[in-house]
Amino acid sequence: MAPSPRDAGPELQNAMTEVADAVNRTIERLLPETDLAEARLFNAMRHGTLSGGKRLRPFLAVQAAFLFNVPSARARRVAAAIEFVHCYSLIHDDLPAMDNASLRRGQPTVHKKFDEATAILAGDSLLTLAFEILSEPETHEDPRVRCELVRALAQAAGGHGMVGGQMLDLIAEEEAFDLGTISRLQRMKTGKLMAFAVEAGAILGKAGDPQRKALCNYAHDLGLAFQVTDDILDVEADPQDTGKDTRKDEAAGKATFVSTMGKEQARERAEMLVNQSVAHLKIFEGRADMLKELAYYVLKRRA
Repeated sequence: MAPSPRDAGPELQNAMTEVADAVNRTIERLLPETDLAEARLFNAMRHGTLSGGKRLRPFLAVQAAFLFNVPSARARRVAAAIEFVHCYSLIHDDLPAMDNASLRRGQPTVHKKFDEATAILAGDSLLTLAFEILSEPETHEDPRVRCELVRALAQAAGGHGMVGGQMLDLIAEEEAFDLGTISRLQRMKTGKLMAFAVEAGAILGKAGDPQRKALCNYAHDLGLAFQVTDDILDVEADPQDTGKDTRKDEAAGKATFVSTMGKEQARERAEMLVNQSVAHLKIFEGRADMLKELAYYVLKRRA
């Protein structure tokens, strides 16, 4: 059973828990235990993906797919693929060469529980498995849809997206960034994969351009709001609540929304971004209420 997201209203909490449980079952099927000689690799992959987490990106994908009547099994496969990419990035981010973290989701990080080499290979394997899942007919019978999913995820995860954002994050340890560069960093590192999550639901449903654009704009603003609140939590929260090491950015001397703007202005910016994200959902005329509630939850979360 996935942990219930705190600070969410009952309806959203139930919906998030239901999606998290369903996606976890899909991950279990896609990453079965094995007694092969390379079992250590698969154990590390399972540890990196099945040790908790709110499953926000899978929730975005499933809820977006719901708007276009996509079969739930297809949506869950894409959601699992997105979570594999997200978890691969966390495994690599936690490495000594990156953030050198020892705790993730309340558990030892993969390189702490196993070793650095295994952690690198586990991340590599999760990334490639994600594309394998998207390319399979079980995800969608239309090869054009599968190709579009692969292309969009590659763009979101690569050098112009999540990985490029992580590179900027490393540079931020040596250079002083202004607010515009910090925003660009976080849009790449966090926002691009969130945007793909909701866009994937639209791709699966063969939605029109206005709907896809609205969802992408919603996710870009939501992703930035999420990172602003993450920066606030990094200086305010207890590691026991967040399940990960805190004050890492401060220790590394990185410029963040909080260090640049102060906590109160950062909170105001997060609220503005959430309101903007919700405004993009008007095109769906009340059918995207769970996505709307998720945006407000981001403002209240404590972990």
